[in-house]
Amino acid sequence: MSRAKRPLAFLMVFVLGYFLLLLGLALVYLLLVGIGISPDFLALVGALSGVASAAAIIAGGYIAFRQLSEVANARHLDVADRLFDELNKDENIAARRWVFLNLPEDPKEGIPALTPDGQEAVKRVLNSLDRVAFLTQAGWIPDDLIMPWMHPMIAKSWEKLEPYVLYERQRRNEPYFYDNASRLAERCHAWRLKHLEDVQVRWLKDAL
Repeated sequence: MSRAKRPLAFLMVFVLGYFLLLLGLALVYLLLVGIGISPDFLALVGALSGVASAAAIIAGGYIAFRQLSEVANARHLDVADRLFDELNKDENIAARRWVFLNLPEDPKEGIPALTPDGQEAVKRVLNSLDRVAFLTQAGWIPDDLIMPWMHPMIAKSWEKLEPYVLYERQRRNEPYFYDNASRLAERCHAWRLKHLEDVQVRWLKDAL
């Protein structure tokens, strides 16, 4: 059933159910009259209307909840798709590979020795982390939905780049330098501590 038709379907079911209850109430009334009991039919209808009003409120709340849930799920899928595209662009994969295999551990020695290609690779990886951090900020998408496939790339990238970011913050006197990427790495580390037995990054010579 399409999303647009669901509220109409719920309304039809509710109206049909209400009239069935009304018919049942009439039958009960006739049965009571038949055995010599004369209840107030209008009072019974009024009681039924009260129940129907409560049911309508509950049904309306349920419909609203379902629609909000569908909107949230669609947003999560959209964000997850954009994250996958961001991290798996050929140029970003190549930049991560360069950082993993070629970036010196000490930024004091590594920064002056960076070639233009190396500088571009470092900047590209940091920018991709910043973009991921932006797309996942403020709980826009649950970490449990994205971290299972995304955490290795974040953890490995940050292990290599964190010393450079910290060094540049001090050197530039810019404590906010790639702060979003840093916060993303913290969330990633927290997720790994919660879900993995061993959070240590394993490095291979042919790491991607």
